[in-house]
Amino acid sequence: MKKRKKNIKSAATGLWLPVALLVLAAAILALRPVRAFAWKSVKEKPYALIFGTVYGPDNHSAYGVRVKIRPANEKKAKWELTSDHRGEFAQRVPAGEADYIVWADVKTRKGAPPPEAKVHIQNDEREDVGLHLTE
Repeated sequence: MKKRKKNIKSAATGLWLPVALLVLAAAILALRPVRAFAWKSVKEKPYALIFGTVYGPDNHSAYGVRVKIRPANEKKAKWELTSDHRGEFAQRVPAGEADYIVWADVKTRKGAPPPEAKVHIQNDEREDVGLHLTE
């Protein structure tokens, strides 16, 4: 009887390797179409970047200031951002030649315009701007 158990045991240990290889091959074949799809590149549209920093009256960066951006030929803001802890903000805009107005949405003295800057984008470039707040 011991001999029979020994034969069954050796047959079972010799069978696991082909079964494991078969399972591995099935898994690779099952994942192949998904992986091939995941590697296809998605063409991203070109863009330009308006990057800026908001400075307070003390010439230090200003956190939490609402910044608005609009194309120069439009009246309303198209994008609204908030400056981060370093006073910085960034907005992607369509590539191509265009002018934009960037301003800080803050209260000013009566009749005083808000701090703003005009930005000209030529193509797919980055333009840096600084907004300086007064009082």
